[in-house]
Amino acid sequence: MQAELVERARQGDRDAFEALAASIVDRCYALAYRILRDPALAQDATQQALLGAWRDLARLREPDRFDAWLHRLVVHACYAKARAQRRWSARIRVLEIDPPTSSPDVARSVAARDDLTRAFRRLSPEQRAVVVLHHHLGYPLTEIATTLGIPVGTVRSRLHYAVRQLRAVLDSDDRATATSEERPA
Repeated sequence: MQAELVERARQGDRDAFEALAASIVDRCYALAYRILRDPALAQDATQQALLGAWRDLARLREPDRFDAWLHRLVVHACYAKARAQRRWSARIRVLEIDPPTSSPDVARSVAARDDLTRAFRRLSPEQRAVVVLHHHLGYPLTEIATTLGIPVGTVRSRLHYAVRQLRAVLDSDDRATATSEERPA
């Protein structure tokens, strides 16, 4: 069914492309959001990828690989958005107002998720893309390499350094939290 829609869309059938886009737009947005961590930027990247797909669909050699090809367009759109955002964004650090209490905090899981999000934002867009494709979408390393158009060794390297950096950031956050809790008020 999808291959038939791709073929029709390649011949200029807008309705076929609209049906294709409608069937995959949510997955594209989810991919973009996981890489960019910003709803507005993810929407822009998704739209940019879909526009690029419509424009370049005639160049797609293998209609059966439409999903992987579109994911590649989304990842590259995310790279562009992240580069533009990095030029204009300020680095803001939220400071605690109240000292931590000694009673158990039910919001620890929320804090842990926030720590992970903060650590994830420190990764380069290229590292984020590999982490998202591998850990969130379940792509094997060879499929990621094909999707991104890079060697498998580069995928392995990006994934390795991304995980290492995430661990380092989370460990340093844990040490900073422990140190601030040990200080007298």
